[in-house]
Formats: sequence, structure tokens, C-alpha cells
Amino acid sequence: MWHVAITPQKEQALRERMARLGLRETDLEENFIKGSGAGGQKINKTASCVWLRHRPSGIEVKCQRERSQALNRFFARRLLCDEWETRQRGAASARQQAIEKIRRQKRRRSRRQKQNMLADKHHHGEKKAARRSVNLAE
Repeated sequence: MWHVAITPQKEQALRERMARLGLRETDLEENFIKGSGAGGQKINKTASCVWLRHRPSGIEVKCQRERSQALNRFFARRLLCDEWETRQRGAASARQQAIEKIRRQKRRRSRRQKQNMLADKHHHGEKKAARRSVNLAE
């Protein structure tokens, strides 16, 4: 199926994952298109970019992560599985949870939260200062 730098175990794991999700190879439409962006002549001249479409659901993914078409085929199928799981599970999916976690981390703190955080830091700093060794030479 794929040849370059993909272990048979990873191949088998992907096949099993696709089978578990009900994604069959016969339902996939696969095209190879010329890549674009950074990479110069090599990426612009070869059709290493992989476009996959799952006909029954209409999910489309495009992958040009690597210069190798074989690797991109593997990664495109993995992306398709991720997208399928996201749509099936909705907010419960691992990918959606990761996105929400990042969103919460980036959210701006309220004034009270910021004051409490700074007060805690100040208190912690005072505790550490009290632990310093006493210099008797002064």
C-alpha cells in the first residue's frame, strides 16, 4: 500500500482504524495534484499532494505535508479518519477537546482573576525570600 518510512504496524493500525470507523477504500476518491507553497521546483513540478474524498459523507481532505506521495497518501487517510471521528462524536472528540483547551488557555483573564494570580505570585515570592540564608557578614 505505502512504501516510504511507514512501518507495517502503522499501516495495519490505520487499516484497522478505518475498518472500525466503517471507512472502506472503495468509497474513497483519490487524486494527486501538484503541490504549492514553500519547497521550490521539486514541490511545484511533482504531483505529491493527495486529495481524498469520502463519497458517502462528502468529507474532503488534502495533504501535502511531505515530499513523498506515498507518505502523503498515508497522512491523508489519517486526516480523513480524524475528520470522520470529529463529525461522528462532535464535542466529545479528542480533537475538539484539544481545540477547546487551547481556546480556554488563550482567553483573556478577568481583572479579578489577574489580581488574584498576581497576589498569589507576590505571596509565593515573599515565602521564597523568607527561606533565603541569612548573611551575617553585613
